[in-house]
Amino acid sequence: MSTSMAFAFRALRSPSATNKLLQLLAASLLLLGAAAHVHAAGDPFNPGAGASSSNSGMPDDDDDDGKSWQEAKSEIPPQPQAANLVSFYVSPTATMNFFVDVNSISAGSDGVVRYTLVSKSQGGAENVSYEGIRCQTYESKSYAFGQKDGSWSRARLSGWKQISESSGNRQHAALAKDFLCQDGMIAGKVEDIRSRLRSNRPIKPGS
Repeated sequence: MSTSMAFAFRALRSPSATNKLLQLLAASLLLLGAAAHVHAAGDPFNPGAGASSSNSGMPDDDDDDGKSWQEAKSEIPPQPQAANLVSFYVSPTATMNFFVDVNSISAGSDGVVRYTLVSKSQGGAENVSYEGIRCQTYESKSYAFGQKDGSWSRARLSGWKQISESSGNRQHAALAKDFLCQDGMIAGKVEDIRSRLRSNRPIKPGS
């Protein structure tokens, strides 16, 4: 071993030399960290790195528009009584007569009007269903079907479906356009809808 190397080795083994070396390493790391922070703040490919935290936790302007619609929970009403059934016109080619249980009508905070629908055939067959119409999207949904013993059975296929304008299946379109919805919203309060159905006063276009 050369004399210079031996001297350096002895110097590193001394406590004072070790402390100085550690101090130099710590100072170097601090300088490197400061340089990296400045670089990130001005990095055009990392615009959020140097952003101010004054708006931290504040919602974006588009948050309200980006919120997904959520359907409100609803309870199935009792099966309808004949005294509460009100008929409504569907189309000249309809093969069934349709009625709404006015006591079952409700308007949810989710923009859905829910009601019990009764359809009767010329031969006396009767179908009872608890349904909803979402005015904003012009869609309908079945929640449950009435049984002869007065109970309800949950609908197996309970997704929202676009309302059809075809004459053979137009009961939902007639309800939505004439009594329940207007300009993509629920047409008034629940009592307004009930009164409209009882007096058979369809909504006039543009009114």
